[in-house]
Amino acid sequence: MITIAVDCMGGDHGPSVTLPACKNFLNQHPQAHLLLVGLPEALKEFSHPQTTQVLASEVVGMDEPIEVALRKKRDSSMRLAIQQVKVGAAQVAVSAGNTGALMAIARYVLKTMEGIDRPAIATQMPNSQGGATTVLDLGANVDCTAEHLLQFAVMGSALVSALNDEPNPTVGLLNIGEEVIKGSDVIKKAGELLRAAAKSGDLNFFGNIEGNDIFKGTVDIVVCDGFVGNVALKAVEGLASMISGFLRQEFSRNIFTKIAAICSYSVLSSFKNRVDYRRYNGAALLGLRGLVFKSHGSADELAFENALSRAYDAARNNLLDKVQARIAHATPLLGPAVSNE
Repeated sequence: MITIAVDCMGGDHGPSVTLPACKNFLNQHPQAHLLLVGLPEALKEFSHPQTTQVLASEVVGMDEPIEVALRKKRDSSMRLAIQQVKVGAAQVAVSAGNTGALMAIARYVLKTMEGIDRPAIATQMPNSQGGATTVLDLGANVDCTAEHLLQFAVMGSALVSALNDEPNPTVGLLNIGEEVIKGSDVIKKAGELLRAAAKSGDLNFFGNIEGNDIFKGTVDIVVCDGFVGNVALKAVEGLASMISGFLRQEFSRNIFTKIAAICSYSVLSSFKNRVDYRRYNGAALLGLRGLVFKSHGSADELAFENALSRAYDAARNNLLDKVQARIAHATPLLGPAVSNE
């Protein structure tokens, strides 16, 4: 039995999306149990035999300052969901709430793993091979050292190995060119560390890659700082939105544009589905002493259900233990020990 703690109040839509998504998820996962965390009035009419309610008195808003969410809202649904992982009542927590607040609260409550300085956000992006490329970091860390990028690579390898049944996934370092002489001093040093990790058997390092390689599926994992990763993620989401808007507009115009839209509809629809973030929703917060997954804030029922499914798979495949094992093996390369308190 896998138990997931769900922040039912998080996201742009809150319980109107999270609760139906939970029901749909449970219908497909008879071995799962959900701890539904939320305000009493939001949960009072929901009932399912595979759920238990955990009542909260506060909610973290999508634009809530991190300090307020962390220090003043100690009984928020977000914090209580993460607390369930801390005390062992759940194996993983899922929230669509404020990303900054979620990361701050998760780091405060769960602490970081030994050898990890900064947790990272990792998710999948669609590629032309028909699969997906895992990219991290996606916004948790804007300024990264070379050592941080190495830590991301180790954690990302554990994630892909656990969820994709790929024992030796390839890792690429995002750069402005494939040559080792290109890039900033941080990227060059990160490349040296990643090559050393490959020699010691801690990683399967492919080398430097460029932005288009994310979508080519050149490697299984792409490592970058949070600024670049977040820009790439938003670009994919924007592309899918643009195609949806184009199809709606063309069908509403004159007969000639309608004919053109009909001719291209199947191709564009297929492409839109391939880049639809809802299919890949559910980003892992890696490097914590507990599993936490972040859903997109604007997620609909399908997207949030997919986030629950990814969290379920991570817990079922012992992702936390696999991340810890890889970090322990790579400890000599990860730099000096950091404080986790």
